[in-house]
Amino acid sequence: MTDAGAPILYGASYSVYTRIARLALEEKGVPYRLVETDIFAAGGPTPGYLQRHPFARIPALDHGGFALYETAAITRYVDEAFPGLPLQPNTASARARMTQIVSLLDSYGYRAMVWDVYVERISAVEEGRVSDEARIASGLARSAIVLGELEKMLDTQTFLVGEAITLADLHAAPMIAYFRLAPEGAQALSGHTELAAWWERTNARPSLRRTAFARERK
Repeated sequence: MTDAGAPILYGASYSVYTRIARLALEEKGVPYRLVETDIFAAGGPTPGYLQRHPFARIPALDHGGFALYETAAITRYVDEAFPGLPLQPNTASARARMTQIVSLLDSYGYRAMVWDVYVERISAVEEGRVSDEARIASGLARSAIVLGELEKMLDTQTFLVGEAITLADLHAAPMIAYFRLAPEGAQALSGHTELAAWWERTNARPSLRRTAFARERK
């Protein structure tokens, strides 16, 4: 590890993007401290946190005074700043594919799978409100395209960008974890045989177990 000490990650255990950053730290074997930061708390995040992330999102990282936000930047920094298992491929084409998958998930997967399907089907009920069925249907339609593209890129490989786990897998796993908790999400994933097998392999990793969402433990 670098001589700047253990990094501090500001985020929430329930957050997809905080978990992505945590997975990178876990896979690299980096000791770190998670400071629970709830951006949805009454009144929003503390003013101090806004100095770390002016857009009031999570996570944010501090490593010996080096401050960073945006999850993809954090995970790349973690991979390059610390020794251990490399989380980025060593060829230009594979790195481009990894970046494509991360962008695809951010642009088309996250809102559809997590907010439109999981939140509306699972969280809405827990919050005592009626699920928005139209939103769920729309999210499932867009999620189907995302799952299809991921399976096409996966093909028969062990992981999304080859035989070793990369930042692409760590970006996808927390989104899939929430998505499959909705019955419709689990059914949609099961229809993609290779991707479902990828999920089982990835979810069995110790890093996924150590960072599991509370809802997965119920």
